[in-house]
Amino acid sequence: MILQWRCPSRIVALALALAVGAAGGAAAQGVTVAVSPTTLEVAPGAEFDLSVAVTQAGAPFNGFDAVIGWDPAALTEIAHEEGTLMTEACFNRFYWFRQGAGTDTVANVLLCSGVSVTGPGQIYRLRFRASDTPQVTQVRLLPGLYFYDAGRYVAPVNASDATVTIGVTGAELPPGPGRLRLRVAPNPSRGPAVCTIESDRAGRQRLGIYDTSGRLVRGFEDSVTAAGARRVTWDGRDGLGRDVPSGVYLVRLEAAGRAVSARVSLLR
Repeated sequence: MILQWRCPSRIVALALALAVGAAGGAAAQGVTVAVSPTTLEVAPGAEFDLSVAVTQAGAPFNGFDAVIGWDPAALTEIAHEEGTLMTEACFNRFYWFRQGAGTDTVANVLLCSGVSVTGPGQIYRLRFRASDTPQVTQVRLLPGLYFYDAGRYVAPVNASDATVTIGVTGAELPPGPGRLRLRVAPNPSRGPAVCTIESDRAGRQRLGIYDTSGRLVRGFEDSVTAAGARRVTWDGRDGLGRDVPSGVYLVRLEAAGRAVSARVSLLR
């Protein structure tokens, strides 16, 4: 039996997860998840599949929430479905999704008592049609990605995005990803959080703080920066200088055609 309800995903998923399974704490190894394959070259107008997949065995979970985003000018979603890691683990499941302009918001919970999964495996599948315009675009795991086991949050969650190249030859592609790193400390933070950036090449860099709905909370400089390491301090305020509430925030760095992200918990 598959339950498909249209109601707020994270609250419902958590409530359903609490109702089944044996209670237990979050495992230290967390969950590693990626949009897969992480790089893909397709022809203009082609149809192709991408998966949201747990890439290695980690902490057990029996439910998740996810927000997947893409540029609707570059990609058109034509299908989506539950992943095989979830469908093969339990016949009785809760499945909820909401489709937006360039986003899917998904909740999926195993309702079989005591059943959890660890991966690796596919948890969601999407099918897209590429635009007719040659370009490089991304499919991203946006803020709002959570995993649960018997109602308890599983942490940390390490997420990676996918880059889709549409009708661009290898000779036209920018150089390979090289080294781009982003670390945020302390985490969790009760005061200012320091974002340490390491890049092996010069180029334009943009750093932003986003809330769990994907809204930009604070944007930092968008400028050409030399290769090397630098630090940017976030004082826990939004772009208007107001203190933001406690919660989980996504720190996203875009640099010379590449992107990395990290999550930080702010405690007040």
